[in-house]
Amino acid sequence: MRKGNWVLVFLAIVGLVFLAIGTLQAVDVPDTVKIYESSIKDHKKGPVNFSHKKHSAEYKVACAECHHLYKDGKNTWKEGDAVQKCSACHDAEKKQGNADKLNLAYHKNCQTCHKELKGKEAPWKKCADCHAEKQ
Repeated sequence: MRKGNWVLVFLAIVGLVFLAIGTLQAVDVPDTVKIYESSIKDHKKGPVNFSHKKHSAEYKVACAECHHLYKDGKNTWKEGDAVQKCSACHDAEKKQGNADKLNLAYHKNCQTCHKELKGKEAPWKKCADCHAEKQ
């Protein structure tokens, strides 16, 4: 095979690898995520069935808006990094250092974004708009 053909074959293989990686990453995004932390002792409301795929694909919310890993005051988390449960850093009972109490962290993250979208069907005032009934 001539040198020019090898270059084309190599570029085609590299392109297929990137396409495969992109496809695999897209598959990893779940449609919905049930937000319910068993570490919270007294739930006042039921779980939140969060439309993860809708937020990422339809609403174009960047992954790092919710997922984070802070080092020296900066969010260093990037797409493809492991996703930890929020309770790994946010304690259910009390604020620890800069990490808010768990349900406050959820509420601040969700409600702050939703408040900015007032009138665009982003609920933030009524608990039942997001939370299922307590069981």
